[in-house]
Amino acid sequence: MELTVIDLIKQTGIVAKIVLLILLFFSIFSWAIIFYKLKVFKKMRIENTKFFEAFLKTNSAKELFSDAKRYELSPIASLYRNVFVDVYGKTNSNVEALVKRLSSEEANRVESYLGFLATTGSTTPFIGLFGTVWGIMDAFRSIGVKGTASIATVAPGIAEALIATAAGLFAAIPAVIFYNYFTSQANKLINEVNDFSETLIKYQWQD
Repeated sequence: MELTVIDLIKQTGIVAKIVLLILLFFSIFSWAIIFYKLKVFKKMRIENTKFFEAFLKTNSAKELFSDAKRYELSPIASLYRNVFVDVYGKTNSNVEALVKRLSSEEANRVESYLGFLATTGSTTPFIGLFGTVWGIMDAFRSIGVKGTASIATVAPGIAEALIATAAGLFAAIPAVIFYNYFTSQANKLINEVNDFSETLIKYQWQD
């Protein structure tokens, strides 16, 4: 009877099942982050463009603040809103220090959750490797117990090892690919925030 991957997983030992559950956790959360960041980064780029267009057209700081409320995901709109709240109508604000601090906060928001993808990409192959080694050890243990190296003896351990290897790569490869892609996108957005922050330092906050 031909065995499916599910059948092979069911036949694995408790250690291999724990390894697979850990890898499943990393994989599920990685894909959740991937879909979330794809959606958010797209909206951030669009809203950044729209807000900057409004910034160029509007001479009133207060009116621009109202416009900025429409762009909830835009890092530069968020930066403008936060600076406006602390600066508008005040004469003793240290605008430069405030803008730099808030720019760093926006950069952290842009890069949120990317650390988990980096962790997944770097650790899951080793977790899978642990499962691989354990499966090979199990295969050799079976040989020692039964005194034979037949396919029937070593197949369960080898299958366990290969499944762990595949699961580790399945979790790691997408995480690495999208981490690199998102890092590139995040750097572009952060550069926009940094450029805009220089403009805000010299901005006339009094209408």
